[in-house]
Amino acid sequence: SKLMALFEHPLYNIPIPEVTEKDKLFVVNPMEKFSLRSSGSDEWVSSSKAETLLLTGKTTYDTYPAWLKFHVGINRYELYPRQDPLMPTLLQDLAMQRIVSSVQKSGGTQLKLIMTFPNYGQALFKPMKQTRDQETPIDFFYFSDFERHNAEIAAFHLDRILDFRRIPPVSGRLVNITKEIRDITTDKKLAKTFFTSPAGNVCFYGECSYYCSTEHALCGKPDRLEGSMAALLPDKTLAKRRSWRSPWRRSYHKSKKAEWELNPNYCAQVRETPPYDRGHRLLDLIDMTVLDFLMGNMDRHHYETFEKFGNDTFLLHLDNGRGFGTHSRDEPSILAPLRQCCSIKKSTYLRLQLLATQPYRLSDLLREALATDPLAPVLAEPHLRALDRRLGKVLEVVGRCLAR
Repeated sequence: SKLMALFEHPLYNIPIPEVTEKDKLFVVNPMEKFSLRSSGSDEWVSSSKAETLLLTGKTTYDTYPAWLKFHVGINRYELYPRQDPLMPTLLQDLAMQRIVSSVQKSGGTQLKLIMTFPNYGQALFKPMKQTRDQETPIDFFYFSDFERHNAEIAAFHLDRILDFRRIPPVSGRLVNITKEIRDITTDKKLAKTFFTSPAGNVCFYGECSYYCSTEHALCGKPDRLEGSMAALLPDKTLAKRRSWRSPWRRSYHKSKKAEWELNPNYCAQVRETPPYDRGHRLLDLIDMTVLDFLMGNMDRHHYETFEKFGNDTFLLHLDNGRGFGTHSRDEPSILAPLRQCCSIKKSTYLRLQLLATQPYRLSDLLREALATDPLAPVLAEPHLRALDRRLGKVLEVVGRCLAR
């Protein structure tokens, strides 16, 4: 396994700083019982009294469902550890756990559902909108593109291979529209949008600002539909997150350009603006830029951080559905932060160089990682080959910066 060899490489075993109590998102007494309750959100509360040890000799923590262990494990430095024994269980839960509730997620431009499991874990379901081999039409603006379920799955694995570990776990899943959405939804608005197509397939379209109409309905075969299931982060009432506008955000306008597209010295003013004027925030943003360029994702207008950790923490790489839309062309403008700032973390640069070598070829690693997903093959081969080409271009940009 190339993947196992990669994770054993010294560059993937650089220790993170010691995690103190204040570096943990939640400080948990392993003896303390958590009561889970369904309240329309993934809410969980600590009971006031610590429980005695369970008869089996296990602590109460051992009985937590995988999603709760994932939440409890989040710290200032990483969303989940490199060698995470929990990950296979969590991915399996996303793919296999019985769905007891399906409601539409409010907000956003396209249809997404929140699925709840019997153990009160929740996942964000993005349904399949186009086939693996369909490329985004060249005349589409980036902001009118579809969100792709397979891009969410591939982005999680790519983020892990790059050793960023800033995307919550995602698994593919084949969902029964009738039994796992229509028959159990309590969402009246969603329920009104189900119909049977002339071909006899069960369809629905929900309510949203784009692509929620009968012309853009999501249809099963006859009621089976592919989608991505992403583990939700802790409820915002328990762990506040802060949303940051990206300095390299696009104009989201058909003809206007953003300031960074017009000013070649734009990075100089970013470097003087908090929170980019100190710490590693700018370097973290450039990590995200590299991830986006490899995926071809132009839609990174905001990012989030956990409020508890202030400015000294990682960025969450959420919402990656507009990646992997094209393989036949690259979008150099995505690399603007790297090109304009000429800065990159040494550890990131060394890993990128490693992933360009034959034993650890990036396309081979992602192919291997995606082979275990229930919806494999997740990406068409040309997308995997494009990764190696794009990685070469990232290294070229860094090379030019070093020469300069």
